[in-house]
Amino acid sequence: MAILETIDDPSAIRGLDTASLEQLCKELREYIIACCAENPGHIGSSLGAVEIAVAIHKVFDTPNDKVVWDVGHQAYAHKILTGRREAFRQNRKFGGISGFPRRDESPYDAFGVGHASTSISAALGMAVAAQLEGRNEHVIAVIGDGAMSGGLAFEGLNNAGSLNADLLVVLNDNQISIDMGSGALHKYLLKVTTDRRYNKLKKSVWDRLGSGRFRGWLQKVVKNTKRSLTPADSAALSLFDALGFRYFGPVDGNDIGEMTYMLQRLKHIPGPKLLHAITTKGKGYGPAENDQTVWHAPGTFDVETGRRTGSASGSAKFQQVFGETLLELARNDSRIVGITPAMATGCSMNIMQQEMPERVFDVGIAEEHAVTFSAGLAAEGMIPFCNIYSSFAQRAYDNVIHDVALQKLKVILCLDRSGIVGEDGATHQGAFDLAALRPVPNLTLAAPLDEASLRDMMYSATLDGYGPTVIRYPRGTGMGSEWRGRPFNYIEPGTAVKLHEGAGVALLSIGTAGAAGMKAVERAGKEKGVEVLHYDMRFLKPLDIKALEDACSKCSRIVTLEDGVTMGGLHGAVAEFIAARGLACTLVPLGIPDRFIEQGTPAQLHSDCGFDTDSVYKALLGENF
Repeated sequence: MAILETIDDPSAIRGLDTASLEQLCKELREYIIACCAENPGHIGSSLGAVEIAVAIHKVFDTPNDKVVWDVGHQAYAHKILTGRREAFRQNRKFGGISGFPRRDESPYDAFGVGHASTSISAALGMAVAAQLEGRNEHVIAVIGDGAMSGGLAFEGLNNAGSLNADLLVVLNDNQISIDMGSGALHKYLLKVTTDRRYNKLKKSVWDRLGSGRFRGWLQKVVKNTKRSLTPADSAALSLFDALGFRYFGPVDGNDIGEMTYMLQRLKHIPGPKLLHAITTKGKGYGPAENDQTVWHAPGTFDVETGRRTGSASGSAKFQQVFGETLLELARNDSRIVGITPAMATGCSMNIMQQEMPERVFDVGIAEEHAVTFSAGLAAEGMIPFCNIYSSFAQRAYDNVIHDVALQKLKVILCLDRSGIVGEDGATHQGAFDLAALRPVPNLTLAAPLDEASLRDMMYSATLDGYGPTVIRYPRGTGMGSEWRGRPFNYIEPGTAVKLHEGAGVALLSIGTAGAAGMKAVERAGKEKGVEVLHYDMRFLKPLDIKALEDACSKCSRIVTLEDGVTMGGLHGAVAEFIAARGLACTLVPLGIPDRFIEQGTPAQLHSDCGFDTDSVYKALLGENF
């Protein structure tokens, strides 16, 4: 029987010897690969962190000892080892388990996390709570995939060092987040791991010894010597020592024996300490090691060949439209620059980066800095396109208000992955951007219906008449409209487009949710003879007042449709308009309800939230409302 099949909780790991642990790590990788081949997920990060997960559960008494994972998609091995082996087959599926740690899913998930840089602060809070209540427990934060570049991580380190709490930080250093790492800290850690002292014996001895028994014996001697020299042997000591941490490493994070040994030692050392573990993203699976960016989340694939098998669509992704349009605009205007917080490939800013690397700035996982850096560029006459995933941009809310909008700086903030994103679940759904930003003065808020609209909005935002601008669009493909190579068209801020004439009932949609609305409007006309007045609002701010007046004068019932929270979004804006004028219209909101939306396919979640085509059709006919 495979060892993995005997592991129902971490207590079954603690009696295993090193050889058995190595076999367990091998089986874990095979299981993760097999499951993710059919059910897509974040494979590369979790393959690299297998030994870290096994070693932590081997050494520490989880869940009494607390483990906080950061970023959450490192934690597949952790999930499988903590009673969710079979449930992992339904990972990220509708009604299945989350792809990230969740407190309400398992007692072994000490803290929920989807994005990055939160682990140290959260773990410090747990360590201080244990200290105040006199509980004898260990707290471990596992931070990796570039998350150490986030400002929150440094705030946590700084505070932890001053509090002298009993906290262990495991830095899973794989040199990459989604794209290759960037910034001064990345270069500093790279310098540590390539330091002459760290690699002297490997370079001058190992390659000359061949593969004989003497080499194996000497490697053990050197490894034990390195252990005895840690922490004083590392150049990184100066950085973390200044923050009040004892630094240990670097060590081979993919060596289960080394990891177990180091954690056993560190378990009994009080105070804040950091273990620097070097790992390989995609470890153990050749295709994932060879192309770590693609295999961060590759979709479905054939295990034997590594060939990705995800279905292709004839329509371009919005990300492709953004990337190609940005490059086209930049070719014609030297003031245009691109800024991304570690998402160049995901948002397709790498298209411009390849041709104009000096004008694209990957600032690492640092959304707040990305926005204020963009504001500084705009203050000096540049036109920055700052692209951030919608749910991640929530961290930069204050920066958008005070550094951009208040100063009326021409930053074009492109919010990728807005609305329902699907299987990544509640931490990644871009639900709140429109509602959150609508109250902020000086902002223009736009959402394209299709690919051509996105292209024209990007172009228009660079021209006079636009100040600080937010353009939000979803993950994935559009409607298939013609966009590539066509002339740019200027869109005046606050202008809607009438898509269908009608009376009695009106549909006011914004963004790509309008595509479902168009189908529902057509169906209502054909099947029921109901001609619906349909406006694509395009802008939440400023609103097209003439379009609203037209709708309210012709229709007694108005349906609003948005791929965002209705509370405060388009529904909120239209409700305020109707209330302010004392109009007698019935208002029906369709969009994301007042709850967090879990994982599932976009189609499943649109139906669950009640704004798929069938739901819109019923709302237009007055059914179920």
